[in-house]
Amino acid sequence: MANMREISGRMKSIRDTMKITNAMYMISSTKMRKAKRSQEGNSPYFTELQKMYDRIIECTPDLDNPYLDERPLKKGKDRKRAIIVVTADKGMAGAYNHNVLRIVDLLMREEVTSKLYAIGEVGRQAFAGQKAPMEGQFKYTAQNPSIHRARVIGELIIDQFIKGELDEAYIVYTEMKGSMTSEAKWKRLLPLTSKIADSSSDEANVNESAAKDVEELNFVPSADAVLNNVVPDMIVGQIYSALVEAYCSEQNDRMLAMDAANKNAQAMIHELSIEYNRVRQAMITQEITEVIAGAKAQKKKKKKKEAGRT
Repeated sequence: MANMREISGRMKSIRDTMKITNAMYMISSTKMRKAKRSQEGNSPYFTELQKMYDRIIECTPDLDNPYLDERPLKKGKDRKRAIIVVTADKGMAGAYNHNVLRIVDLLMREEVTSKLYAIGEVGRQAFAGQKAPMEGQFKYTAQNPSIHRARVIGELIIDQFIKGELDEAYIVYTEMKGSMTSEAKWKRLLPLTSKIADSSSDEANVNESAAKDVEELNFVPSADAVLNNVVPDMIVGQIYSALVEAYCSEQNDRMLAMDAANKNAQAMIHELSIEYNRVRQAMITQEITEVIAGAKAQKKKKKKKEAGRT
């Protein structure tokens, strides 16, 4: 059984660790609120771009545009795929990084030539350890996502797609599901689908289609030119949304992990307090026993002296 000093030292160590986990909880909470405010300020613009794209596609279903090119003749290893992977720059966020890397592993198993574009230090280190094909110059952090960073990434992917260096592009990230849970998922960025985005209900879809049948749109100079102007910003919006969602999910998962760590620490301190009191009580009992035993010994010694005098 540990003595009181050892138990006291362990309790102090746990309390010091709790100060760190509490601080990390508060920092993650602040970062998540800041990222959400930034996304709320920019999401209406990108939502309207998505709606505009849907209207163009519905009005011109036979439109031949490079962004819609599925390149069906390229198959197997001849097909080149870019996978943008959004992980964290550090751990201590539960299964956040593991869930993203698991999806990437599934995508990499498909019979296509894939190259990884890693955002976040955890992903880069994991892929480097596996010697996976990775874009070496693509070194972005997961911290403080911005539209500028999303635009740089989007322009790079679009340029390579238009030049034929890529045939398709995906982004793997984590999306928040409510205030307590998150889900790792993937989304295809390029080529774009020729189907409009799904509505929230069948009735809404019918009403929206009926309204658009009445509406006649004129494209100046052409539908293809309008689409070429809309798509780059729309893809930037999708990337930015994914970066912010991933960042918020990381902070949320870290908050949950730190909260669980705090609860476990409190449970450990409670158990150690009980053990400390038990050891302390045992020591007090032992000291009382020793005092009583010493008093009895002195009493016996005194009686023997008195008996010897008589």
